[in-house]
Amino acid sequence: MEIVEAKNYRESIAAMLETEKLPASDLPAVLENFIVAKQNDEVIGAIGIERYGNYSLLRSMVVKHDFRGQGIASKLVKQIEDLALEQGSGTIFLLTETAPGYFSRKGYKKIGRADVPAEIQQSSEFSFVCPQSAVVMMKTLSA
Repeated sequence: MEIVEAKNYRESIAAMLETEKLPASDLPAVLENFIVAKQNDEVIGAIGIERYGNYSLLRSMVVKHDFRGQGIASKLVKQIEDLALEQGSGTIFLLTETAPGYFSRKGYKKIGRADVPAEIQQSSEFSFVCPQSAVVMMKTLSA
């Protein structure tokens, strides 16, 4: 398995997200801060961040069903956190309906919507893509 930049894999990522019933409609046209996991030229996982000042919004974390339980998601999360830190982001936020337990094990803490910085609240993911029932989580990153 290899992890590479996602710039040329938008269609594959969108298809995976739709299969897993995750938001794909607002996936950026250019996937600048996204990475994918590939095996034998097949995209098997993806993750990205959107930058908002000193904050990052983690989004679109997905691993194909047949490849789960192999540590792929952990590798993707670690690499995207490293990228956020390299770009000067000290805090990363996310919204999830399906994986709060997973992200808790990765050091993310549940927070209230009112505790999210205005920059993140204005994102499409926060504003209208994810429902109000989504759990909001954050993690302070350190080198």
